[in-house]
Amino acid sequence: MFFILSVLIALIALVAWSKLAKAGHGDSLAVAGASRAGSGLVGLVAVLVAVSQMLTVIPAGHVGVVDFFGTVSPVTLKAGINLVNPLARIFKFSVKTQEIKETMDVPSKEGLTVQLELSALFHLDPDKTAEVYKSIGPDYIEIILEPQFRSVARGVTAGYEAKALYTSEREMLAEIILKDLQRLVGPRGIMVEATPLRRVGLPGGLTQAIEEKLRAEQDSQRMQFVLLKEKQEAERKRIEAQGIADFQMIVTKGISEPLLRWKGIEATEKLAASQNAKVVIIGAGKDGLPLILDTK
Repeated sequence: MFFILSVLIALIALVAWSKLAKAGHGDSLAVAGASRAGSGLVGLVAVLVAVSQMLTVIPAGHVGVVDFFGTVSPVTLKAGINLVNPLARIFKFSVKTQEIKETMDVPSKEGLTVQLELSALFHLDPDKTAEVYKSIGPDYIEIILEPQFRSVARGVTAGYEAKALYTSEREMLAEIILKDLQRLVGPRGIMVEATPLRRVGLPGGLTQAIEEKLRAEQDSQRMQFVLLKEKQEAERKRIEAQGIADFQMIVTKGISEPLLRWKGIEATEKLAASQNAKVVIIGAGKDGLPLILDTK
């Protein structure tokens, strides 16, 4: 409407300027010239305003939806300066990543009520923004995303025990919530990126019980490790003892009386060949070997 008003003002100014150009004699000529200049200035301003209504600027990270008296164009306007129908309305939608936060009481598999703080990171699909405007409107977050987010979160947590929200399984639950939410709102043009669990609030007694159970499980695992280590140490000692026994058996089998006598002869020869003073008694030993006594 502002465009039409600007055009009318420009036409009126043009007509006035044309009439004033033909009027005026003598002293009235100066007055007519001033009026004509004023009319021209008004007309020029009105033309500039009308032209500006044919241009629109879409900010970065946004797209524009063109609504011409109820007819929505399927082609959205991209970021920057766009030439548009001056009679159409332009609705600007952000396609940046946005976040919604929810604090809700959800049920667990045991029937307990757990308080969760969750977030959903999402953005609009630029190619489906016009469809979102037609089927939902600008309030798509309150109408579609938030209710579905709450419903999915409650449905997923109801299938798991409360301790799953308190342990490493919470990442798995967040992944399930993400996939279920994407399946529901993705076809509507809302692209969900992540659904992190920010905080889990459990009843005080339950928290303590879960911590004690986890501590007991850790102690059990630690004891299993100690028993396994002791078992391995016993096995090592058994293998070591078996090796010593095998060595002794081999050595025992290899030692004979002739070998011992031969070793005695070798030792006697070495002693006899030494420079030390000694007394040699022939045949004094048990085996008839010489007995050598050092006199020093």
